[in-house]
Amino acid sequence: MTDQIRRLQRIVCLALAVGLGAWATSAAADVATELSERLSKNIPGLQVTNVRESKAPGLYEIETSTGETIYATPDGEFLLTGDLLQITPSGIANVTEAGRADRRVNIMNSFGKEGAIHYPAKGEQKAEIAIFTDIDCPYCRKLHDEMSRLNELGIAVNYFAFPRSGPGTPSFKKYEAVWCSDDQQAAMDAAKGGRQVAAKSCENPVGKQFELGGRVGVTGTPAIILEDGKMVRGYVPADKFAEGLGLL
Repeated sequence: MTDQIRRLQRIVCLALAVGLGAWATSAAADVATELSERLSKNIPGLQVTNVRESKAPGLYEIETSTGETIYATPDGEFLLTGDLLQITPSGIANVTEAGRADRRVNIMNSFGKEGAIHYPAKGEQKAEIAIFTDIDCPYCRKLHDEMSRLNELGIAVNYFAFPRSGPGTPSFKKYEAVWCSDDQQAAMDAAKGGRQVAAKSCENPVGKQFELGGRVGVTGTPAIILEDGKMVRGYVPADKFAEGLGLL
């Protein structure tokens, strides 16, 4: 009889745990829906793409269409901006940036590499990076001067367009001319060197790549996205960059 009672108790406890878990999941989903509706209604132009419970008890993490992350109390009355940090046994971890990195990987993988101007590694490929670049950006040009060294170090580079001045501007049209050239690498090398590239137009992905940059959080150039989704903002010398990747 005792064994039967114990088995029954275990079954009841398991059923309660499953029931409470389902209730908690349902409750969290209801809060997420209400938060999304309230924020979209009260903040003009805000487009909420995802809402979920954050690692910090009592806060919800909200992703927006611009790649930004904000935090809110369950009732949506209080909002927090900035990065959420967590003290861990190994030090302080940036919870928000880790989430951004995961999203970047998913977005970049979904977009794919087709249309990127590719500079392959010389010899064995040890790493592959995506660089959002502006042809007229001084530090983008400085980084491009080290392209050969990056490739020698086994780093393959995929260029994505991010003309900071936006669609229809001279920088934007320069990138379109480069992309539409018969030899994209030669045209990019010339443009980055300040040399004239013949105006040329064709069906191209420059606009879509520019939008992609906004989705993954690019605000300036050069913006380098690593394979794990982390973003390196600004110019970094090739050897120092390779050291950071553990290649030197």
